[in-house]
Amino acid sequence: MSIIEKKSDLHNNMVTWRHHLHQRPELSFKEEITSDYIASVLQSHDIEIHRGLAVTGIVATIHGNRKGGSIGLRADMDALPIQEKNKFSHKSIHEGKMHACGHDGHSTMLLGAAVYLKEHNDFAGTVYMIFQPAEEGGGGGRVMVEEGIYDKFPCQAVYGMHNWPGMDKGQFAVHDAAVMAANETLKICIVGKGGHAAMPEQCIDPVVIGAQIINAIQSVVSRNVAPLNSAVISITMVDAGFVSNVIPNEMNLTGSLRYFSKDVGDEVKEKIKNIVEGLSQSMGASATFESIPNYPATINTPKHAEICAKAAGMVVGEKNVHRNEPPSMGSEDFSFLLNASEGAYIWIGNGLVPEDSPAGGCMLHNTQYDFNDEILPFGSSYWVQLVQNILK
Repeated sequence: MSIIEKKSDLHNNMVTWRHHLHQRPELSFKEEITSDYIASVLQSHDIEIHRGLAVTGIVATIHGNRKGGSIGLRADMDALPIQEKNKFSHKSIHEGKMHACGHDGHSTMLLGAAVYLKEHNDFAGTVYMIFQPAEEGGGGGRVMVEEGIYDKFPCQAVYGMHNWPGMDKGQFAVHDAAVMAANETLKICIVGKGGHAAMPEQCIDPVVIGAQIINAIQSVVSRNVAPLNSAVISITMVDAGFVSNVIPNEMNLTGSLRYFSKDVGDEVKEKIKNIVEGLSQSMGASATFESIPNYPATINTPKHAEICAKAAGMVVGEKNVHRNEPPSMGSEDFSFLLNASEGAYIWIGNGLVPEDSPAGGCMLHNTQYDFNDEILPFGSSYWVQLVQNILK
């Protein structure tokens, strides 16, 4: 049963907070207005805060009415460089920036839980509410760990949550282990010999070589990764040439690699390197390959997944907690916090996505996406229930 009721004063306040944040999206490490607003809400409820980790991060501390352990709850704050196309009153007022991933809702659900727990602190120990910047490619979670968040705020475990369009409101998904994939950026540079487009026999054409490399590496996963494992290779950027009648000297390819197992990732990268160098050399060119790590895989600690599933079931009923959802090949920098601690990361349903995808019913990173205000009480209640279950 939801602890925070729909249409309650707290729910109404959360809607106000969420709309304020949605209107003022800010990019990674520049969440100054966002951070100030979250801090003002916390301080208005007499909640102790620490600011400055990872530039704009906030950690709010709430103590129970008796001694006990400590846990961390994390929400992200940053937005995306997307031009919003919604027309509702709380649409973005910042040109070219948008909360298209629901971080405004994530921060609001954690704010709601903080306010509730401050007023109902019948638990044993301490809760650290982590408002993290720069999830969208900035690695704010990594920076927080590097700056000693667990030294300053020792947590026995840390927990995170992301909204999930396509899953109905009032539902959760909890994975026993793998939740989100690791993410690396692939960089390939092929150096040939440029010349006149009418005289290709005098050249070593890097474009032709690059085209073959793109095709060849598509076989890496299908022929080298076991079917029960997972990996994705996508070449997403091609840069070569500057005029129609000149064969360029070089071609640059950029792409993305996703995987769950480090062993699988290492094998895939070795195969790509062999293809890039082998094909290029066989055609008289030279080539370099590098893979730049972005985010590691988000892998739950099984015992903490069980704890999360139990708390979610107490809020929405066990039948509304999915335990067998496939993991996502998307990535999440909560992985840095999770790699430095035990814990778990779950999904909360943002609502089904109809074919015409109206505002509020779009997938993540869509220009018409909006966080569903109806799920705010479910998310905040889950946080509260989790605290009550763990810190008894």
